[in-house]
Amino acid sequence: MGTAVSNLAGIEAGKVAPAGLGELPELCAAEVLLHLDAPDICRVARLNHAFRGAAAADFVWEAKLPENYGYLLGFVDGAEEGKGGGQKSVMRKKEVYARLAKPVPFDGGRKELWLEKSKGGVCMALSSKSLVITGIDDRRYWVHLPTTESRFQCVAYLQQIWWFEVVGEIEFCFPAGTYSLFFRLHLGKPSKRFGRRVCRSEQIHGWDKKPVRLQLSTSDGQHALSQCYLDEPGSWILYHVGDFVASTTEQPIKLKFSLAQIDCTHTKGGLCVDSVLIYPKGFQQEKVVSAQK
Repeated sequence: MGTAVSNLAGIEAGKVAPAGLGELPELCAAEVLLHLDAPDICRVARLNHAFRGAAAADFVWEAKLPENYGYLLGFVDGAEEGKGGGQKSVMRKKEVYARLAKPVPFDGGRKELWLEKSKGGVCMALSSKSLVITGIDDRRYWVHLPTTESRFQCVAYLQQIWWFEVVGEIEFCFPAGTYSLFFRLHLGKPSKRFGRRVCRSEQIHGWDKKPVRLQLSTSDGQHALSQCYLDEPGSWILYHVGDFVASTTEQPIKLKFSLAQIDCTHTKGGLCVDSVLIYPKGFQQEKVVSAQK
């Protein structure tokens, strides 16, 4: 109460009242925003005019973008060819960040990249159709199963096979940092019954006999090798293949990876192969199984 009366007295006497948050210079507000993650910048922008103006500043958002965001925008131009893609050069940095935070399909829609919204790290997904799967063209072994549980709306479902092997590769200029690579798998066939999700498990067999082997290698000599049993039906799980380090954005790094169980003494089946996911190390959205080295 005393403070309020004192301030009122100061105004009446012609003195300058203490500056409030709304009086904060826009440049100072921008310096504050540089220390926040992207979602927090958007929330703070609602406080007042100074923060709202600072939140639109190019230098604020350029600091949140990956170093090679121009390279990433090239994939946007390819995805939106014929839809005004040539306008990307005049986009504000906030608009660039917002566009790259949405999925950007490439390679005929078989792969996607996007920025993780909080930290701005590059994420990537490779669909089952972008992978080399032994026997995929023989419907006795594999079928393509439509499902809304995949970001690509379709998974490869293994009915039964002796030689199980899935291989993939990607060459890409990742921003410098450490990344983790996962296979997204599901034991059993997901479906719906009376509007409820169910898992059909009658074809699951063979995965308890021997572990699957997961391998990762890079063009600059990095390697990872691990193995694990597939034994959790009914859930989508990320199986960690390994980590790799991208040391520079100047040269692309080529990744080769595989998932295999090639012991032909028994058959195996009842497995959905959805995709391969590449995330900045420490970021994941689903349950992760770490394989044994």
